Amino acid sequence: MHGETAVVDAITTQTEPIDFDAFWAETLAETRQHPLDVTIDPRPSRLAVIDVFDVTFRGFGGSRIHAWLRVPRGLASPLPGLVQFFGYGNGRGHALRDLRWAAAGYAHLVVDARGQGHGDTDDDHPDGGPSAGGFLVRGLRSPREYYYRRVYADAVRAVEALRSSSLVDPARVGVVGASQGGGIALAMAGLVPDLSVAIIQAPFLCELNRVAELSVEHPYSQLTQHFADRRLDTPTALDTLRYFDGVNHAKRATAPALLSTGLRDGITPPASVLPTFAAYAGEKQIVLWPYNGHEAGGDLDEENAIEFAAAHLGPGAA
Repeated sequence: MHGETAVVDAITTQTEPIDFDAFWAETLAETRQHPLDVTIDPRPSRLAVIDVFDVTFRGFGGSRIHAWLRVPRGLASPLPGLVQFFGYGNGRGHALRDLRWAAAGYAHLVVDARGQGHGDTDDDHPDGGPSAGGFLVRGLRSPREYYYRRVYADAVRAVEALRSSSLVDPARVGVVGASQGGGIALAMAGLVPDLSVAIIQAPFLCELNRVAELSVEHPYSQLTQHFADRRLDTPTALDTLRYFDGVNHAKRATAPALLSTGLRDGITPPASVLPTFAAYAGEKQIVLWPYNGHEAGGDLDEENAIEFAAAHLGPGAA
């Protein structure tokens, strides 16, 4: 394993709402009232050893969410699977973007975040399509209205969509993500109780009660501006954020997890990541990069991720 591994004992200052579990049970029950309605269509490419499929499924509110599924050609199915989520402002991108996981032998589902994709995912709200920012503060007056309620529910459905494929072994499915994607993957580790692995790099959406003080960089600076502009609304916003904080989801997580962070990260400061790791309830390991920022270990993190996945759900894993 590349990088510095450590045992981290960092205490969180975040608290959890008394109705945290009930809120998420209600949210997922509401989401599942809509049929999953998965479509999987081949996407022609000149790749010789990987097949690409255009996937859609129904997320929160019945919105159609888009994803790419990349599958190694010629390997016996069912395959282990990984669902990947992306950083702030990004979606699934081009069909041939990042073939690493499929090349390693996994069915790899890469998912749009609603409103952040490239124009093919249903609009998140009625007054516009994909936009360039503002997601972090959208709907902060209520946990029921908050943007990430819809995103987290979509992500749970993405796991269900991958598991529904005959190409995939539903008992060997994990999640992976960096930055915002890491925060979403972390939430999935808490919301989906039987994941096989969670790979979480430089996670966003952690220690949300104090990140406006810890980070002056985008996108957390949006919280700072929101609190400055809406002084009297700050307590309500902070209460909303407790339902989405990675710390509170980590307390419920059981999947074996690999986390990583750069100790000079100004975007997702280590002071927000380390308490989250300490709160993680399942088997866990963290890799620290003392001289790196938000890029953390870069390609070496990716090597670590492939090694960790292989140990827990890779081809031939029990």
